[in-house]
Amino acid sequence: MVDIREVPEADIDRALELAYLVFHDRPEPEGRERHHALLRHCARLGAYDGDALVGFMAAHDFRLSVPGADLPCPGLTFVSVAPTHRRRGVLTALMDEQLRRTGAAGSPIAALWASESAIYGRFGYGPATQGATIEIDSTRPLALRIAPDPRPLRLVGPKDALGVIGPYHEAARAGRAGRPTRDAERWNESWLCEQDEEDDELGPPRIIVLGDPGEPIAGYVLYRTKHEADGGPARSPGLVRVDELEADTPAVAAALWDCLAGLDLTGRVSAWGRPLDDPLLRFAADRDQVRVTAQFPALWLRLVDVRAALTRRSWAAPVELVLEVADVRLPANAGRFRLKAGPGGATCERAAAADPADLELDVRDLAACYLGGTRVAELVAAGLVAERTPGAAAALDAALHTPLLPHTADEF
Repeated sequence: MVDIREVPEADIDRALELAYLVFHDRPEPEGRERHHALLRHCARLGAYDGDALVGFMAAHDFRLSVPGADLPCPGLTFVSVAPTHRRRGVLTALMDEQLRRTGAAGSPIAALWASESAIYGRFGYGPATQGATIEIDSTRPLALRIAPDPRPLRLVGPKDALGVIGPYHEAARAGRAGRPTRDAERWNESWLCEQDEEDDELGPPRIIVLGDPGEPIAGYVLYRTKHEADGGPARSPGLVRVDELEADTPAVAAALWDCLAGLDLTGRVSAWGRPLDDPLLRFAADRDQVRVTAQFPALWLRLVDVRAALTRRSWAAPVELVLEVADVRLPANAGRFRLKAGPGGATCERAAAADPADLELDVRDLAACYLGGTRVAELVAAGLVAERTPGAAAALDAALHTPLLPHTADEF
C-alpha cells in the first residue's frame, strides 16, 4: 500500500527526479531551476512507498475562462509514476485524492494536458479544446484576400512586454473559453524567458504590437527565430516560430501574419497550437501556401461538480433536458439531472427517478462538450452518447454554442 500525502518543499528535487525518469528528460540546470521554482508555487501530491516517492502530481492554481465566466480550475502537471510501481493503483490513488481535494476546495472543474491520450478518459477527463499547427511558406509574399490594418507596428522589448501585452491577453481571455490565467511568474518563466526550454537553437522572444502611438494596442505577436540547416554546408532560410498571436480584428491579424512572413532571412513560419477557427485559414488567398499540418486534442477538462459547472457558465439558447450522467470516480456526480438553461441563467437539479432521460452520457463526454468545442450530436453519431429523445442533442448543442471555439496554447 502506498501513502498519498502532500509533498513538502524539501522533496521537490525528488519529485523532479521522478518526473525526469518517467518522461526521459534531463534538462539543463537553468531548466531544472525553472521547474523547481514552478513547483514551489503549486499544490503537490505524492505517493510514498515507505520513504520512497513513487508517484507525484502537482496542480497550478489557475482560473479558467468558460462561456460567460471565469472559474477556479486546478491545472494538473508533472503527473508521474515510477516504473517500478506501474499498474499497482498509484495513479488511480493520486487522481482520486486530487479530485476529492478539488471538490473540497469548491472548484467545479479541473484541467490538464495529456502526455498520452489513452490515460485520462478513465478518470473523467475529456478533450475540451483542439489545436492546430499552421505552416506558412514565406519564401514568397503572403497572399491575402483582405487588406492588412495600416496602423504602425513596433517592437517591444521582453522587459517591457508584460506591461504591454499582459493586460491585452487578460482581456482577451474573456472572449474565448478554455484559457487559464497567467501571473507574472508564468509569463516570465514560460513565455518571455530568454532561452526556450524545448529548443536551444531558437533565439530570444520577440514581440511586435500593432497600434497608433499613445493608443491601446490592437494586437500582438510573440515569436522566436532560428536558422535551419539543409544538410549541406550552407544554411536554408530560417524558421519563424509563432508562440502566440492575438488580434482585435481580422485586419490586425493579417498585418501581423504579413509581417512575420516578410521577415528577412526566413522561409517558413510555423505556429503550433492555433485555434481551428483561426481567421488566417479563411483570409489566406493560397491554401497551398498556408497549410494545417497537424490537429490534436489540447486542454482536457474534468467536471468535478456537474451541477455547479453547468449553472456557472452562460448559455446561448433555451434548453430543458434530463441528462443521465455516468461518473465511476465521483458517485455524487452520477445520476439524472434536470437542466433548465438559457441566456438568463441556468438551474440544474436532481431529476426524479421516474423522469426519463433525454440524453445518457459519461462525464468525460459532457466535459468535452462543456466549453462548446465538441458537438453532442457528433458524439451521438459516434455511439458515445445515447439520445433517448429525438432532437435533444441538437437542442443542447444550440445552448452550448459559443461564437468562437474554445482554445488555449497554454500547455502546462
